[in-house]
Amino acid sequence: MGPRVAGHNCSLGYLLGNKKQAYKDLQEMKWCSGDDGRVDSRTVYVGHRSPPGSDTHIVQKFCSNRIVSSKYTLWNFLPKNLFEQFRRIANFYFLIIFLVQVIVDTPTSPVTSGLPLFFVITVTAVKQGYEDWLRHKADKEVNESTVYVVENKKLVEKECQVIKVGDIVQVTEDLVFPCDLILLSTSREEGVCYVTTASLDGESNHKTYYAVSDTMKLSTDEEVGAVNATIECEQPQSDLYKFVGRMHIYGDTHEPVARSLGPENLLLKGATLKNTKKIYGVAVYTGMETKMALNYQGKSQKRSVVEKSINSFLLVYLFLLLSKAVVCTTLKYVWQTKFFLDEVWYNRPVKKDTNQFLHMFTDFLSFMVLFNFIIPVSMYVTVEMQKFFGSFFISWDEEMYDEKIQEGALVNTSDLNEELGQVEYVFTDKTGTLTENNMEFIECCIDGYRYSHKDPFTEVDGFCSTDGPITKLYGRAEKEREELFLRALCLCHTVEINEEDQPDRPTKNDNCRTYISSSPDEIALVKGAEKYGFSFIGRENNYLKIQNRSNETEWYQLLHILNFDPVRRRMSVIVKMQSGSIVLICKGADSSIIPRVKQDHVEEIKRHVECNALDGYRTLCVAYRELEQDEYNVMDSQLNEAKLALHERDRKMSEVYDTIETDMQLIGATAVEDKLQEQAAETIEALHEAGIKVWVLTGDKMETAKSTCYASRLFRNDTELLELTTKTTGDVDRKEERLHELLREFHKTLMQGITNHRQGSRKSWMSVKEYGLIIDGSTLSLILNPEDDRQSTQHRMLFLQICQKCTAVLCCRMAPLQKAQIVRMVKNTKGRPITLSVGDGANDVSMILEAHVGIGIKGKEGRQAARNSDYAILKFKHLRKLILVHGHLFYVRIAHLVQYFFYKNLCFILPQFLYQFFCGFSQQPLYDAAYLTMYNICFTSLPILAYSLLEQRTSIERLSTEFKLYKNISNNALLQWKPFLYWTSLGLYEGLVFFFGAYSVIRNSALGDNGQVFGNWTFGTLIFTILVFTVTVKLALDTRYWTWLNHLVIWGSLAFYVFFSFFWGGIIWPFIKQQRMYFVFAHMLTSVSVWLTIILLIFVSLLPDILVTVFKNSREAQHQKVQKDSVSSRSSARPLLLRTFSDESNVV
Repeated sequence: MGPRVAGHNCSLGYLLGNKKQAYKDLQEMKWCSGDDGRVDSRTVYVGHRSPPGSDTHIVQKFCSNRIVSSKYTLWNFLPKNLFEQFRRIANFYFLIIFLVQVIVDTPTSPVTSGLPLFFVITVTAVKQGYEDWLRHKADKEVNESTVYVVENKKLVEKECQVIKVGDIVQVTEDLVFPCDLILLSTSREEGVCYVTTASLDGESNHKTYYAVSDTMKLSTDEEVGAVNATIECEQPQSDLYKFVGRMHIYGDTHEPVARSLGPENLLLKGATLKNTKKIYGVAVYTGMETKMALNYQGKSQKRSVVEKSINSFLLVYLFLLLSKAVVCTTLKYVWQTKFFLDEVWYNRPVKKDTNQFLHMFTDFLSFMVLFNFIIPVSMYVTVEMQKFFGSFFISWDEEMYDEKIQEGALVNTSDLNEELGQVEYVFTDKTGTLTENNMEFIECCIDGYRYSHKDPFTEVDGFCSTDGPITKLYGRAEKEREELFLRALCLCHTVEINEEDQPDRPTKNDNCRTYISSSPDEIALVKGAEKYGFSFIGRENNYLKIQNRSNETEWYQLLHILNFDPVRRRMSVIVKMQSGSIVLICKGADSSIIPRVKQDHVEEIKRHVECNALDGYRTLCVAYRELEQDEYNVMDSQLNEAKLALHERDRKMSEVYDTIETDMQLIGATAVEDKLQEQAAETIEALHEAGIKVWVLTGDKMETAKSTCYASRLFRNDTELLELTTKTTGDVDRKEERLHELLREFHKTLMQGITNHRQGSRKSWMSVKEYGLIIDGSTLSLILNPEDDRQSTQHRMLFLQICQKCTAVLCCRMAPLQKAQIVRMVKNTKGRPITLSVGDGANDVSMILEAHVGIGIKGKEGRQAARNSDYAILKFKHLRKLILVHGHLFYVRIAHLVQYFFYKNLCFILPQFLYQFFCGFSQQPLYDAAYLTMYNICFTSLPILAYSLLEQRTSIERLSTEFKLYKNISNNALLQWKPFLYWTSLGLYEGLVFFFGAYSVIRNSALGDNGQVFGNWTFGTLIFTILVFTVTVKLALDTRYWTWLNHLVIWGSLAFYVFFSFFWGGIIWPFIKQQRMYFVFAHMLTSVSVWLTIILLIFVSLLPDILVTVFKNSREAQHQKVQKDSVSSRSSARPLLLRTFSDESNVV
């Protein structure tokens, strides 16, 4: 947020000398002021012109229009980046180890820990610095772009960053708005402009914005520059769809004309002007106070289950490190207490240290440094690289690419790749996610009579038997009621018509008109009315134009629009007919319309709505009300007063809407079809087979959602449904009591079903009874927020237990917040199951952010869900491959990577620990400093990175068909303590073999052909050579999917080690004081015994793991054979009666 408004305590009315206005303004300010006394509204002077009659013009300070999205500057990059990196525990730990090596006389060089740490810090800093440089570059491009500002009634060219609040800016077609602007006028006569907000919320459809009626006619720079007006509005806030303000326009008199301002008047920075030659707007929010800048806040950091396992394993290895250091320190001083054991006869006796505890602590730190390589710091870099490069496989997947829109899957964060392999619950939206969100008008009902668009107004086909009395089956409503209903469809909407240009996603009718709307439902209804002879042909100067059946144009004055909101679930318009009468037309969900209408024809239309809902159609009810002039005048004043309010405008508007939308007459209802997406049913079946529970969370009515669930195979025909809805809970007075009874009854039913299944499990032909749960939003509110807090926990526990026992759950009539509450409730249950949410609209963002993994679908409701998600896909069917294939592979790969890193570092350090028992705990290193430094960086890093990117232990083809394989890795199976202990035992065994195998050979004093004796550096080099070859060959044995890259990095790493050892020991290095490795490696390989030892110890080290792998593979093969035999015998041994009924049912 930028600086607050300075000097705003003088109200606008005070400046004008208007005491009455001053009193109202001061009252508003009292409500708007915060606890700290600062005012939460601002006054903007249009064109920086003072209001007439005011002697003083208080200059207010606002932030500049300069955008800064970068994180660092040239001066603070180094300290800030280092501070952030050393906040990570692993980096901070190795920094401490490095400082200890520098300060204390340790057995190893500071280079051994400093160089790997420097490598990790440098790679991360370069990556983050490059990303920030790109942000600097983008900021500079935006800040120095050219804009045109009206100054002194002339158009002046300026840089974008110098725009100030109050400047009048001109923007031409296809350009981006440089700041948040209040629309003053446009090149269109009706004072509207079309805008796309794809860069803000991802919605590529055209939105309509309106100029204030008093300024909409201003068309030249001189006219706009002469405007004298002030704008009062709220302080900047991040909600893209909320804005509260009012404009005071001054004419010849000192009394201003007040006009309300809302989100339909605010043009947002980053949006693009379309199909409008130019607009004029006044800047109200600039720079970092624009809504686009305020929405650049980071999402909450999500941690994967693998990261939590790594932290647990680190604690175990840290305990091993401390234990080794304590044991060696203790045994060192035990050794020294024995007379002459720590001294030889030719050395002088060592003087006893006066500060014994300090010396012991120093030795403890030295041993910590000596063994610190057991903690794999390079693992963090490898994991980050594996996640980063692995995410490209999702983006490159051709099966997840859509040819129509030329887009593929998008990875917004690579930190959760492996989490896709651990999903236990999937929460999905319905409209636009399971369905196409491509609306098609199917039929309508007028006064109980059904009309089908296939043959309108002639023969009614496909009627529903519940539509009403037999006299209405083949009849039709009165002509006046028909035309009233169709006119209502043509008038009650926010559809616009564009005839100049084609939008990004046009919807054309036969007359080449292009309908523009943010809602596909409204376009479907307008097109449906057109099929029956009534066409909406546009809006002009607050008049709506309709072409009737006789091709005559009808004009209706639009007085007010009562916009749709998800709470009311309806929208209305107030129009003035050609006859002069005033009519309120309202459309919305049946649950929000029917309670507000008179009861004429209600039951007949209600039955029709229920019938359509059972067929899976989206339904809307249409009602109207004729208003007297006096009645309208009262409504008009109430609406205008609410619109001008700066404080709690939404609440006041809602209250006025509730009073207006009452006592209406129901005309009819509409049915719109939203088809199921391709392979949506197969995807849900695959998820069920993989052991994943699918919940549908939707705002649609229960009947529509239930039909979609049957079509998508979430519910099967034999699924027993348990309902917790307003229908089953009954009366208002006993709702909570009835709810408690139902919860206990359903819990008992489910527990009995499970018991019966266990008792009959030996009868393999018995089918498992499946249960499904249906709950609506109001009942969920009773469970989550009951009046009696003592019942809250009990209700929630029973509800969760019921949900966990059901194979599928449908939550209908859900508000966006309730979707997030459901996800939060499930993910916080015992066991902390991994949740995934998938949706396509802005109302799904809350549950997408709440879940462990959020999936956004690039749908027709915009891209806001995709922008706020962790992964974005094109179709619901892509979820199957994303989870069951990519997720499976990601998890298996990274689990092996983590276990392998701990294993190879334990093999590396255990011989160093054992060596201390043979050198009097003198802290003598076993390996050369170069080997210590390069073991994790060069010799063993690339093979495991390539493995973690390319390995397919199970082929993609098998994962795409055998979905049950996903169960094998569920519950973090590969990173549990049992496999961790297996890898640790393997590391301990191989470390012992390395040390004592080499020790048994090196005890022979003369291994060379010339009788030359091998020393301790040869001993350490021999062990290190066996170590590098063993851990690399171990990885080669684990590899199932070989590519040229695997061969290159595995055999190339071994070749590089051999080359480096010859190179390092074959040259006199002038910068090294002690050339202790000179010719050691080459001389060691001259011994045949060394060659035999290396080969033999590699084989002995890997033999147990080979035997275990062979045993597992043979057992799995035998298990698969038994399963195939049991399936074949089960099909042939079915009871005759069951086979007969089954076969008969198939024939029928």
